[in-house]
Amino acid sequence: MAELMVRDGTWSFDGSAVRIVPGRERGVHKLRQDLGECTVPLTAVAGIAYEPARKGGRLRLRLRDGADPLLQVTGGGLPDGASPYQVTVDPGRTGVAEYFADEVRQALTIEQIPDGPTDRYLLPGPAVPLSAAGVDGLATFDGERVQIEWRWNTGETKRHAGPRDLALTDLEAVEWRAAVGLESGYLRFRPRGAHAQLKPEHDPNSIELWGFKKESGTTALLAAAVTARLPHPGAGQGAGRGASAVPSAGAAKPAKPALDSAPGPAPVSPSGDDHDVLLRRLRELGELRREGILTEDEFAATKAAVLQRFHGG
Repeated sequence: MAELMVRDGTWSFDGSAVRIVPGRERGVHKLRQDLGECTVPLTAVAGIAYEPARKGGRLRLRLRDGADPLLQVTGGGLPDGASPYQVTVDPGRTGVAEYFADEVRQALTIEQIPDGPTDRYLLPGPAVPLSAAGVDGLATFDGERVQIEWRWNTGETKRHAGPRDLALTDLEAVEWRAAVGLESGYLRFRPRGAHAQLKPEHDPNSIELWGFKKESGTTALLAAAVTARLPHPGAGQGAGRGASAVPSAGAAKPAKPALDSAPGPAPVSPSGDDHDVLLRRLRELGELRREGILTEDEFAATKAAVLQRFHGG
């Protein structure tokens, strides 16, 4: 178990998932606090980096494209401080941050996690119900329906359309864009079928967003909650991009070697000189497991033997 506890939050890693708990101090962005604790499975991780700075640094988790509905719908539009997948490292915790990053990297290598895009969401998205306020309207989502109530300052087109009540099954997509310069952002719910693309200030299925205030970050969370419940944009574009191909029913499986002859148990020195040998052994084991030559139990036992010898056990 690796654990990093700083003022910005707490990250822990048990070998299969990174658990992220945001801090509750004043400097922690409200979006992260509203999202709350989240668990990122190792299968959703593309990489991790510790970025040192003059005082402390930053630990940043990089997720695979398409794994997280929040990142999917915001498209990189979240400010750094609002991202739940990075944490500011206090000056006295830099060594722990480096160790944490090393542990996650080693697990990614051992488990042979691809860093390419996914065709399904690997994180569940924010919990519902949710309400989010924009400049001219208030959107709510209960897991099945999106409702929009207009404010006094909304435009004539939206007032004429009246309050919106959209079933999740009637939606094709949800779009979220942050404001850029003098151009306002928007939260748009796109119904199925062909529709004229109106500007956000005139579209009765959109609410406008001005700037990225801490209070308005919940619009991104609401967009992610809806996105998580819609079909993944990568679904049907090839099975598990980055995953190994599944052999046909008639294909012959390679013969299963005896456990004592499987790659891995060869003695490995705990010195840094043999680190590459360890990684090669673990990659070979991962390939044997994916091909069905080793069962999960056999893989776990052999991997444990490799790691024990590496650490001088």
